[in-house]
Amino acid sequence: MIRVSIKSLAVVLAAAAPLWASAQLTGNVTLTTNYKFRGQDQDASRTRAVKPAIQGGFDYAFGDTGWYVGNWNSSVDWLKGNSIEMDFYGGYKFKAGDVDLDLGALTYVYPGNAHGNTTELYGAATYGPVTAKYSHTVSKDYFGWAGAKSGSGLKGTNTGYLNIAFAQEIAPKFTLKAAVGFTRFASDIKDTGVPNYMDYSLGGAYDFGDGLSLGAAVVGANKKNFFGDVNKARLIVSLTKTL
Repeated sequence: MIRVSIKSLAVVLAAAAPLWASAQLTGNVTLTTNYKFRGQDQDASRTRAVKPAIQGGFDYAFGDTGWYVGNWNSSVDWLKGNSIEMDFYGGYKFKAGDVDLDLGALTYVYPGNAHGNTTELYGAATYGPVTAKYSHTVSKDYFGWAGAKSGSGLKGTNTGYLNIAFAQEIAPKFTLKAAVGFTRFASDIKDTGVPNYMDYSLGGAYDFGDGLSLGAAVVGANKKNFFGDVNKARLIVSLTKTL
């Protein structure tokens, strides 16, 4: 039995060898003057415009199969007892004619305070310089607004987020970027008086080469009368190194 198991394992590893040989691992690290998520500051402890954050992660692509997994992290300060956001995701990329498609799942984890933990399914389509992406919450928990962990008895399931982004190189090494997003809360959250809202971003990035780029954008959201300063428009500057 042991010989059969070892032989079977050897066959599996041999068959997978070409896949692992073509796998690609990339990493990234970013220093930014502010971290906004869907238009909202992720450091709610300070009202000033500059709220530095350090971010980074990695992506692992399984050769040319289209499958991938990844992790991304950022310093945050909006949950008591927690100072980091950890995102884990995986999905499948493929083409349909001239359209690039991406389907996957992503979970947001906040060590030290699970009230913010949230899981979403997403689908994205890119045609030329335009990408449309929709994210749909499948967990009861939704960034502390609802869920079993929050103790509210509310469900954040079916909260949706649609983002439409544009990215186009308009000069050598300079890419113009613009995006608009729409958050539609689950009925349990909306019934408490929380309004749906829109976020936006307009800026660009300069590629210095060797994986180093500098970005700048004005990012914010509407409904500031409800959400306060976290939705205020900020000029965000970031320096990113891709490894």
